[in-house]
Amino acid sequence: MTPLHHIGNFVRDLVVQIPLWCVRALFVGTLIAVLVWVLSLPRENTTPENATHWYQNLKVWAGLALTIQILIYSLF
Repeated sequence: MTPLHHIGNFVRDLVVQIPLWCVRALFVGTLIAVLVWVLSLPRENTTPENATHWYQNLKVWAGLALTIQILIYSLF
């Protein structure tokens, strides 16, 4: 075995010790942080100049997509 095998085994042994609930919490927390950031963006940055309808605001659809992802990763 090469020295890289030993390094890889060492890293794998460290990562295996992390509980999955902690990994899930960090992942879902990251999605929640992105959702808060998206929802705090000004409307002028997320809507085209000639927009006349509410559904042309990209913040609505990004928030919906992130919410669905948060629900999926929280439940499953």
